[in-house]
Amino acid sequence: MSETTEQVAGASQKPQPPRGAFDRFFQITARGSTVRQEVRGGIVAFVAMAYIVVLNPLILGGTSDVAGNSLEFAQLTAVTGLVAGTITILFGVVARLPFALAAGLGMNSFLAVAVVQDVSWPEAMGLVMINGVIIVLLGATGIRTAIFHAVPQELKVAITVGIGLFIAFIGFVNSGFVTRTAGGPPVQLGQGGSISSLPTLVFIFALILIGVLVARRVPGGILIGMVVSTVLAIIIQAIAHLGTVGNPENPDPNGWNLTAPEIPTSIVALPDFGLVGAFDLLGSFERIGALAAVMLVFTLVFTNFFDAMGTMTGLARNAGLSKPDGTFPNIRSAFVIEGLGAVAGGGASASSNTVFVDAAAGIAEGARTGFAACITGALFLVSMFFSPLIAVIPMEAGAAALVVVGAMMVTQVREIDMTDFRVSLPVFLTMVSMPLTYSIANGIGVGFISWTLIHVMSGQAKRVHWLLWVTSFGFLLYFVRGPIQAVLGG
Repeated sequence: MSETTEQVAGASQKPQPPRGAFDRFFQITARGSTVRQEVRGGIVAFVAMAYIVVLNPLILGGTSDVAGNSLEFAQLTAVTGLVAGTITILFGVVARLPFALAAGLGMNSFLAVAVVQDVSWPEAMGLVMINGVIIVLLGATGIRTAIFHAVPQELKVAITVGIGLFIAFIGFVNSGFVTRTAGGPPVQLGQGGSISSLPTLVFIFALILIGVLVARRVPGGILIGMVVSTVLAIIIQAIAHLGTVGNPENPDPNGWNLTAPEIPTSIVALPDFGLVGAFDLLGSFERIGALAAVMLVFTLVFTNFFDAMGTMTGLARNAGLSKPDGTFPNIRSAFVIEGLGAVAGGGASASSNTVFVDAAAGIAEGARTGFAACITGALFLVSMFFSPLIAVIPMEAGAAALVVVGAMMVTQVREIDMTDFRVSLPVFLTMVSMPLTYSIANGIGVGFISWTLIHVMSGQAKRVHWLLWVTSFGFLLYFVRGPIQAVLGG
């Protein structure tokens, strides 16, 4: 739990008696929070995640399926907000944790890049629904919780630290502070090794401003920094008229990463829910065969299962809600509702909805209960009608918040005893694999496999829970699924 915010300091004070049924239900006072603090945290979480309302339609709508059909942008915008809002509110009420859910970037990218090259969009969403049903069953039966208990405490902390590094790296990439190179090192500073774009300078300004506000324990520091940075970005855009990096017709390498922060001509737009129910549950099995479809489901389940488990672990620890064994309140309910997010996402063609690591921004702002999640969810529902306004927030402003929150989460590395190399190597591999492979699930898999092998081969097999053996073997299959699928397909 971070010690850099006023809210966390308050959470360590002696709990006060609840102030009515509402307070008692969400345990607001019991967790050292206030209604104002929860509202502020919920708003910050939404602002940090609002880019998904624009980015998810861009990813899913930018690819045609095997039949040559594509999903319509306006409809994707509507269902992205609908599913995220509904599932996040349900999560807040049932699990009562300050986590927010939305369309997972790893999942939607996988669908757009790989899955719909072989199946149609309705069939792909049917696979997402099957994945969600499996996740729900694993959560409801306690299997997911049992696997969570089997993970050593050191790896749980390493997952939190790795997520901190991962979201900070996401912030650096999304802001243009770090860019990919065609040759030479994998990444470089800015464009050509130097900072040359105004949007990246906005990111730097936002990072310093938020950092100063958080260091000075200013209430709402993250939200204030993001709002001020957005205003600055609007002014810069009005003067410089920059484009966007990913514009397919006229890309601007020195432009904004996602959308240009311009005041929209219209603020309100009625949502179109035409994609709700547009799925084909078993069509993919007929089109590509049972074995190939099962391999796709296996990939979806593994990514969904461990990505969410790792994210929840990190968020719970960052909120100070973790118990000594790494578990957190209402863990089984949290796992079940997260699985329902995949079912709902597939049913509405919004892609699987999962716990978002960006919700850490709201936790850093003081969110400690499910009431904050309800606020975030309500804002997602409202966003369906104000999608033009949401697009004003530049990704550079949200990216700065992610870097700050990542720095907060990395401080928990102090809880790991690194003197035993059997521990330090798997912990290190877990932490660095997440940002380097751009995947939480990959980092967890590398950590599980290396922990198991090193302990068994160095005479410490008793420290390896049998479930860790099973999940490590599952990850091994996951990592070599490409060759396996090629053999089965042949």
